[in-house]
Amino acid sequence: MKDLDDMQAQNPEQGFQFPGVFEITAMGPIAAGLEDKVPDIITSVGLSVLAGSLRVRPSSKGHYISVAVSFTCPSREKYDAAHEALRADPDIRWTL
Repeated sequence: MKDLDDMQAQNPEQGFQFPGVFEITAMGPIAAGLEDKVPDIITSVGLSVLAGSLRVRPSSKGHYISVAVSFTCPSREKYDAAHEALRADPDIRWTL
Protein backbone atom coordinates (compact mmCIF):
# COMPACT_ATOMS: atom_id res chain seq x y z
CA MET A 1 0.00 0.00 0.00
CA LYS A 2 1.20 3.52 -0.75
CA ASP A 3 2.27 5.90 1.97
CA LEU A 4 -0.33 8.65 2.58
CA ASP A 5 2.22 11.31 1.64
CA ASP A 6 2.75 9.61 -1.74
CA MET A 7 -0.95 9.54 -2.68
CA GLN A 8 -1.87 12.01 -5.37
CA ALA A 9 -5.33 12.72 -6.70
CA GLN A 10 -5.88 11.69 -10.31
CA ASN A 11 -7.56 15.01 -11.14
CA PRO A 12 -6.82 17.81 -8.64
CA GLU A 13 -9.61 19.98 -10.11
CA GLN A 14 -12.35 17.66 -8.81
CA GLY A 15 -13.44 17.03 -5.21
CA PHE A 16 -14.13 13.29 -4.75
CA GLN A 17 -11.01 11.52 -6.00
CA PHE A 18 -9.14 8.26 -5.63
CA PRO A 19 -6.83 7.24 -4.16
CA GLY A 20 -7.52 9.20 -1.03
CA VAL A 21 -8.50 9.34 2.60
CA PHE A 22 -12.23 9.26 3.33
CA GLU A 23 -14.50 9.19 6.35
CA ILE A 24 -17.49 6.91 6.73
CA THR A 25 -20.16 7.05 9.42
CA ALA A 26 -22.46 4.24 10.49
CA MET A 27 -25.44 4.57 12.81
CA GLY A 28 -27.34 1.99 14.79
CA PRO A 29 -28.59 0.95 18.24
CA ILE A 30 -26.30 1.95 21.09
CA ALA A 31 -26.09 -1.65 22.38
CA ALA A 32 -24.88 -3.06 19.02
CA GLY A 33 -21.15 -2.60 19.69
CA LEU A 34 -20.60 -0.50 16.57
CA GLU A 35 -17.41 0.98 18.05
CA ASP A 36 -15.77 -2.39 17.36
CA LYS A 37 -17.85 -3.53 14.39
CA VAL A 38 -17.35 -0.54 12.09
CA PRO A 39 -13.52 -0.64 11.99
CA ASP A 40 -13.62 -4.44 11.66
CA ILE A 41 -16.03 -4.28 8.71
CA ILE A 42 -13.95 -1.62 6.93
CA THR A 43 -10.83 -3.73 7.43
CA SER A 44 -12.64 -6.86 6.20
CA VAL A 45 -13.11 -5.31 2.73
CA GLY A 46 -9.37 -4.66 2.46
CA LEU A 47 -9.20 -1.04 3.54
CA SER A 48 -6.94 0.49 6.19
CA VAL A 49 -8.58 2.40 9.03
CA LEU A 50 -6.42 5.29 10.17
CA ALA A 51 -5.24 4.95 13.77
CA GLY A 52 -6.93 7.40 16.11
CA SER A 53 -9.68 8.30 13.64
CA LEU A 54 -12.56 6.60 15.50
CA ARG A 55 -15.24 9.05 16.64
CA VAL A 56 -18.32 8.00 18.58
CA ARG A 57 -21.41 10.09 19.27
CA PRO A 58 -24.57 8.93 21.04
CA SER A 59 -27.98 10.28 20.02
CA SER A 60 -29.65 12.87 22.24
CA LYS A 61 -31.97 10.28 23.80
CA GLY A 62 -29.25 7.63 24.06
CA HIS A 63 -30.94 5.01 21.88
CA TYR A 64 -28.60 5.25 18.88
CA ILE A 65 -24.92 5.83 18.25
CA SER A 66 -22.96 7.11 15.29
CA VAL A 67 -19.46 5.79 14.67
CA ALA A 68 -17.14 7.48 12.20
CA VAL A 69 -13.73 6.32 10.99
CA SER A 70 -11.29 7.56 8.37
CA PHE A 71 -9.67 5.14 5.97
CA THR A 72 -7.44 5.03 2.93
CA CYS A 73 -9.20 4.01 -0.25
CA PRO A 74 -7.69 3.26 -3.67
CA SER A 75 -10.87 3.26 -5.79
CA ARG A 76 -14.56 4.09 -5.99
CA GLU A 77 -15.32 0.36 -6.11
CA LYS A 78 -13.63 -0.17 -2.72
CA TYR A 79 -15.43 2.88 -1.29
CA ASP A 80 -18.77 1.46 -2.45
CA ALA A 81 -17.81 -1.97 -1.06
CA ALA A 82 -17.24 -0.40 2.36
CA HIS A 83 -20.73 1.12 2.36
CA GLU A 84 -22.27 -2.15 1.14
CA ALA A 85 -20.49 -4.18 3.82
CA LEU A 86 -21.65 -1.81 6.55
CA ARG A 87 -25.24 -1.80 5.28
CA ALA A 88 -25.23 -5.61 5.20
CA ASP A 89 -24.81 -5.71 8.98
CA PRO A 90 -28.27 -6.01 10.59
CA ASP A 91 -27.32 -3.63 13.42
CA ILE A 92 -26.33 -0.78 11.09
CA ARG A 93 -29.31 1.34 10.12
CA TRP A 94 -27.65 4.12 8.06
CA THR A 95 -24.30 5.04 6.56
CA LEU A 96 -22.96 8.37 5.40
